[in-house]
Amino acid sequence: MSPTAFKQWRKSLNYSQKDAADALGLKRRAIQYYEKGERDGEPVEIPKAVRLACYALAEGCHDYSGPAESPKEKD
Repeated sequence: MSPTAFKQWRKSLNYSQKDAADALGLKRRAIQYYEKGERDGEPVEIPKAVRLACYALAEGCHDYSGPAESPKEKD
């Protein structure tokens, strides 16, 4: 995910940087680094876990408790 795509994701959900940080469990400063694509002149890569969380939020999933338990089969 590029910095531009990350910012587009945030704006598509009408999130402020603070809203995005809260939804992703990050600090607002991390959102700023991801959108800029660098920190102190060094490139910043958006971690896979954050990219996947962005996708989940975009799809309407705001929490996940694991797979649903299926009824146990009887012998």
